[in-house]
Amino acid sequence: MSAARSKARTRAFQILFEADHRNVDPLTVLADWVARAREPKPDEGTPQVGEYTMELVEGYVEHARRIDDLISQYAVGWTLDRMPIVDRNVLRLGAYELIWEDGVPDAVVLDEAVEIAKEFSTDDSPAFVNGLLARFLELKPSIRR
Repeated sequence: MSAARSKARTRAFQILFEADHRNVDPLTVLADWVARAREPKPDEGTPQVGEYTMELVEGYVEHARRIDDLISQYAVGWTLDRMPIVDRNVLRLGAYELIWEDGVPDAVVLDEAVEIAKEFSTDDSPAFVNGLLARFLELKPSIRR
């Protein structure tokens, strides 16, 4: 598990979270982050946006409707809009990477999503995220059809 990939995932999650929170398109937030990082003198706290972060955000956006439908369908007892914003966006990112990114081992995707949930959400979130993504893993062949 590379540290650079972990950082890229965390940044992608933060971009999805910000877009969701502000109710704007994730590509708009991604463009803002890229522009800020490329300013001649970016603020010290300005995160760099790498290639993999861009791939993840763009990939989610491409499959957003399908991913949100899957989350809604399989998140027992939760509607998408009632779900904590952190969990919703960790699941969005994890679902995209698990189902459509072939270059990453499934176990790594699950571990990383759980780690992001541990860092940014509630004590119950890691198990919730892991359970739902594990379900998507079982369904992956039929989802991709």
